Amino acid sequence: MSSDAIADNLVKTFHNVVANEGDRPFLWAKKDGAYASMSWNEVARDVSVIANALYALGLEKDDRVLLVSENRPEWFISDVAVLKAGGITVPAYTTNTVDGHSFLLEHSGAVIAICSSRSLANRLIPAIERTGGLKALLFLDEIEDRPRLEIPVLTWRETLELGRDSRSIDRSDELGKDDLACFIYTSGTGGQPKGVMLSHGNILANVRGARELLKLVHVGEQDVFLSFLPLSHSYEHTAGQFFPMSVGAQIYYAEGVEALSGNLVEARPTVLPCVPRLYEVLRARIMAGVKREGGMKAKLFNMALELGKQNYETGGRLSPGKFILHRVLDRIVRKKVRERFGGRLKAMVSGGAPLNFEVGLFFQALGLPVLQGYGQTEASPVISANVPGRASIETVGPPLAGVEVRIADDGEILVRGENVMKGYWRDDEATAATIIDGWLHTGDIGDIDLHGRLRITDRKKDIIVNSGGDNISPQRVEGIVMLEPEIGQILVYGDKRPYLVALVVADREISHAFARQHGLENDPAILREYPEFRDMVALAMKRANANLSTIERIRRYHLMHEPFTVDNGMMTPTLKLRRPIIIERLSETIEDLYKSGK
Repeated sequence: MSSDAIADNLVKTFHNVVANEGDRPFLWAKKDGAYASMSWNEVARDVSVIANALYALGLEKDDRVLLVSENRPEWFISDVAVLKAGGITVPAYTTNTVDGHSFLLEHSGAVIAICSSRSLANRLIPAIERTGGLKALLFLDEIEDRPRLEIPVLTWRETLELGRDSRSIDRSDELGKDDLACFIYTSGTGGQPKGVMLSHGNILANVRGARELLKLVHVGEQDVFLSFLPLSHSYEHTAGQFFPMSVGAQIYYAEGVEALSGNLVEARPTVLPCVPRLYEVLRARIMAGVKREGGMKAKLFNMALELGKQNYETGGRLSPGKFILHRVLDRIVRKKVRERFGGRLKAMVSGGAPLNFEVGLFFQALGLPVLQGYGQTEASPVISANVPGRASIETVGPPLAGVEVRIADDGEILVRGENVMKGYWRDDEATAATIIDGWLHTGDIGDIDLHGRLRITDRKKDIIVNSGGDNISPQRVEGIVMLEPEIGQILVYGDKRPYLVALVVADREISHAFARQHGLENDPAILREYPEFRDMVALAMKRANANLSTIERIRRYHLMHEPFTVDNGMMTPTLKLRRPIIIERLSETIEDLYKSGK
């Protein structure tokens, strides 16, 4: 797909691609147990009809529309329809509580809400009743139990019918690059989320940079993306939706994280945007499978893994004997691993949080091309990424084309470019504190190597300074401990303290196997009372500490009775720990670790 397709707004860009792609398949979703597609023309038709309906329901230019849905074709259609009608999309996480929805409705001033299902609406409707101000509620599904509200409530079919019978609206000629496209509310590791105002130009700057980055692997209309990260997150919104749209690629919508393994084989993606936590989970599953197989298969796998690591570390300069074995193992081991991911991957793009080096090296050694990147919602979101064929797992690659990066005197990463947000909605103070003299202050600490590649060392505000004055990166420590298969989650603490302590969650699958083996209920609160289970975790922590420096070692830890989850408020929807909330909620437990030594 030619770069000429990119216009000065997202709607025109979409229509430019449609004119070229026509009846080729675009969006794929499961229907009656099998993937079925909508063509570019079909999607464009529905975008126009839904835009007409939104206009008929009273949507005016720059009005906000709340969108609450799982990833599906109607998500894309609704998003672009809002833009075509001149509105601004406000994506919401499906995991939001009533209070979370109430905040978004009130803070954004949304005038229409779009929700996928009646079950998701159970938390949205009380928020609508509490805040008021909506002109209509639209459902993507057909629903039987229609909520009784004092505003129009329409199903998808009814909305399409309304749009067909209504005046046509297309404000794309009025939209420039500085017009706002969406408010992406930061999931927030603490406090209320902030509404990041992203313009059409912000997102398109990222799209152009991504196209330049992936030109070496010729990403275009022959490519397939698998969408499973929440589209309410800026990473998936840009990298998993608007970028593939811009190149004429196809998008398959996954059924959820639990179905990911099967969907990978069905969709056979060529590009896979992913977050580090899911790479960790996939690595653990592969390793557990190898352990179950045992015998010669496990021996060959470990040999392929070790030679793959050596090949990366030596820059491909293996001895002749090792090189031949490396190639043989590629056919009999790595090929099978690649087939589990669909067999066609050009790039596994990791973003959203730091990727542990050993995890990245694991996939690279198995012939799966991991490209670690870095970004923030405030940067639309990608700032830098590794280049295909020249990936450096230790870094997050060079800045995207059009993005400037410099390191402040205190080590903070500063960013400038067309991708930087317009500001925070209704928060001039936070905007002024974040964008200073045109530079986005990321709050991350890093440096730039001799090859111009950015390296992230920590979050500015998350760095631990112990009572001895030593600076410690909790993410580094957590990453090393998480390599132990028995450890599922961990939060390290120790600011202004003499040593580090941790809150530890045992791995779910290993816990389940232990419970089954001992005839116990698979409940963390029950399992942690058994000495054999505690000993298993203790040995894992001991092995991890052996790989840490003296000041990084965890002296005490608490084995949690429940995991950190989105539902209990201790993780963001993008699977990052809400550190301030966890530390506040479990402050007594942390204090006990310093008092009792348990």
